[in-house]
Amino acid sequence: MATMLVLYNKPADPAAFDAYYFSTHVPIAKKVPGLRKYTVNSSPIMTPAGPADVHLTAVLEFDSMDALKAGLASPEGKAAAADLANFAQAGAQLMMYDTREV
Repeated sequence: MATMLVLYNKPADPAAFDAYYFSTHVPIAKKVPGLRKYTVNSSPIMTPAGPADVHLTAVLEFDSMDALKAGLASPEGKAAAADLANFAQAGAQLMMYDTREV
């Protein structure tokens, strides 16, 4: 499996971010070819020291790193990437990695 982890920084207007993210961005991103699973946090994000500076985490799972890269290179993947500018003004970190059970 391969995973893309997206950490969205706290936006100036969390309600507007959430409204756009769930009504517009998620449907765009769910069309990326090869996407097997898409999860987000359902509660505030915490660290051992207290609240995190991250508003939302998204975990997108694919069968392999090749499938993830192909999905991102597709028209649907490019549309999802381009859409970030419409709602993630506070910034986001995108990380991709292979996974294994331990």
